[in-house]
Amino acid sequence: MPFVWLRRVLMLGSALLMAGCALPSLPSMAPTAGRASQGGPFRLGIDVLAGNRFDLLRGKRVGLICNQTSMSGTGVHTRVLLQRSGVNLTALYAPEHGIDGTIKAGVHVSNRRDAVTGLTVWSLYGPTRKPTPRMLAGIDVLLFDLQDIGSRSYTYISTMALAMDACAETGKEFVVLDRPNPMGGLRVEGPPVEPKWKSFVSQINVPYVHGMTTGELAMMISGEGWCSARPNFRVVRMNGWNRNMVWTDTGLKWYRTSPNIPHANSPIYYVATGMLGGAAAVDVGIGTENPFGYAGGRGVNAAAFTAYCQRLGFSGVSFSPYSRNGFGGVKLGINPRAAANITALDVFMIAELNRLSRGAVLGKMSASQISLFNKVYGSDSLRRDLMRGVSPARIVGSWSGFENSFRSKRQRYLLY
Repeated sequence: MPFVWLRRVLMLGSALLMAGCALPSLPSMAPTAGRASQGGPFRLGIDVLAGNRFDLLRGKRVGLICNQTSMSGTGVHTRVLLQRSGVNLTALYAPEHGIDGTIKAGVHVSNRRDAVTGLTVWSLYGPTRKPTPRMLAGIDVLLFDLQDIGSRSYTYISTMALAMDACAETGKEFVVLDRPNPMGGLRVEGPPVEPKWKSFVSQINVPYVHGMTTGELAMMISGEGWCSARPNFRVVRMNGWNRNMVWTDTGLKWYRTSPNIPHANSPIYYVATGMLGGAAAVDVGIGTENPFGYAGGRGVNAAAFTAYCQRLGFSGVSFSPYSRNGFGGVKLGINPRAAANITALDVFMIAELNRLSRGAVLGKMSASQISLFNKVYGSDSLRRDLMRGVSPARIVGSWSGFENSFRSKRQRYLLY
């Protein structure tokens, strides 16, 4: 690693400049509908499909993976829009948090009857997280229409990957109705996933922040052979979205994607403290007005930690001290266009809170906490390295080769 870059991380804690550009889709990839453009009115994948009179679905029995975020640009739920339009919608499938998005993280979702459509809602976050042949028996094509947040550990993209796999194995079509990445399409940050630590919170080997839409990720899952068989799939692209756009640029209403992602800027706070939240004796603001918007430790001196964070010089991020219920730390303010590497900030804060808590943050974790912490990071190296004194700058620097390789690899799958 060049010394200049390492010094910049040490002194400023800033990101490698976020890079990436959209390339035209390749003709060798699966057929697509609704070609995106740089201009013109913004339209979601579901709106493009509706504008084409649901031509992809004629004469087919249709299943839909959906939740409360599955809304058209005009505020009509996808499952309602499909039924009103005469599409033969025969089954629904719910991810983590359920079809209404009210179930807490990690809590199993049960099969149920949907009061809106009268259809069976099969759970994809219960005894199985991959659709079974029985679940898919009554459909010909499975639609995926969930709003993702752009972080690898958020489980909706894991649901998509496993559903693609199941459809490939059973000969069903798979269609992604594309939606924006709320953090935009340029931010690429974080480590790879080691095979040993592949899990539902690290299902595919992309950086912790990948800067791709769900449609682009589906292209990559297929193109990189991450399915057991090559899926028969399509992506219904958005119109009017480009990689520079964060959520507020779309003009869309934000629907809470899960109980602790209530705001349009919640995804970037999730990145800043999501890994920290899995440690011991910490507070990331769950239960406050801004979940994941705090970083604190039990017994930590708030002023000392705030001064440390401010010295890092993370561009686009502000820190103010807070203390409550025996915890001390910082309240974060993050510009969604911040140039700083927000995943790196997570690591720097974990390391310093662990030091200020005399090792309690990492040293007093239960076995289940350790396992989840490692799965979210994609390796057991972060906890091990920090506990033996490896600097956070060195850890963050170790990601650069993978980040650069990923930026190059993802180019052929970018649709915008």
